[in-house]
Amino acid sequence: MKAWEENIRRVVPYVPGEQPKEDKLIKLNTNENPYPPAPGVQKALREMNYDTFRKYPDPAVSGLVNELARWYQVQPEQVFVGVGSDDVLAMAFLTFFNSKKPVLFPDITYSFYKVWAELFQIPYETPKLDEKFQICREDYYKENGGVIFPNPNAPTGLVQPLEFVEDILNHNQDVVVIVDEAYIDFGGESALALLDKYENLLVVQTFSKSRSMAGMRIGYAIGSPALIRALHDVKYSYNSYTMNMPSQVLGVAALRDEAYFKETVRKIITTREKAKVRLRELGFVFPDSSTNFIFARHPQCSAEKIFLALKEQKIFVRYFKQDRLSEYLRITIGTDEEMEALFTFLEKFVNVR
Repeated sequence: MKAWEENIRRVVPYVPGEQPKEDKLIKLNTNENPYPPAPGVQKALREMNYDTFRKYPDPAVSGLVNELARWYQVQPEQVFVGVGSDDVLAMAFLTFFNSKKPVLFPDITYSFYKVWAELFQIPYETPKLDEKFQICREDYYKENGGVIFPNPNAPTGLVQPLEFVEDILNHNQDVVVIVDEAYIDFGGESALALLDKYENLLVVQTFSKSRSMAGMRIGYAIGSPALIRALHDVKYSYNSYTMNMPSQVLGVAALRDEAYFKETVRKIITTREKAKVRLRELGFVFPDSSTNFIFARHPQCSAEKIFLALKEQKIFVRYFKQDRLSEYLRITIGTDEEMEALFTFLEKFVNVR
């Protein structure tokens, strides 16, 4: 090793889902919304003045912040916006998790948490989910430097009731507790209802799932003004102009079409519930999902073999080759037509096996 190489920070990076570039494929591997963004987004895109691209965007993201505050009935001082929820969460790790005590998050969860902890040299512990992939609340009663967990969890799809979330908050009032709600619109009650009671609560959501805008990279956090001020201080010390102008404008347009948002979410939930029935008929077992995906295994068929066979047919699902997950596939909910193609193939594959 050369002398200068000794000072390079080395981490094991997050591995994103495969983004195939082929035509005529069915992409059920990255939990994207199968439906287009709201019609108002397309209209705003057509009417956008491209001459404004030569100017820096609003560093405070004021238009989108104000629209989010209106939507959630909070004050603008309670809203922080970032480039996707990944950016928001990374900023939150950097801002709030600075104790010598370990941050706590589940062993099976969004794998970026561990990456950020190691990148920012934050001590952490990962209490194990139980045999039913449930979070054990008692594991979060001990002394720690902060708590973060998704609700619903990923990749399991399981949601915890609001009472569970509040219990975690009650036992952790001396640290920041982050609830990552990337999938909350598909099932469960948001922890936003607890904001008035807990000034140490930060709720993080995204436009990537229920609002069909993964490509625009819009994420946000809602919390007490003190938490949001701290996030802004770190952001402005790192990069003032994080969100581009088109994302700001189109994000506002998406929020203004409430009817389309609700209809799209309803369609995904309806398709998900039908998919549960079909998968059970084929012999699959899975936790009861409250998200836009199903985390399933087949007792008689190798998950890896199913994954590879589907890939040959240009049907992409997510396979995690790691401890406790290697027999499961994470299947994003697509359109009814896409799901029918999946089931048609699985019927043949399972019966042949």
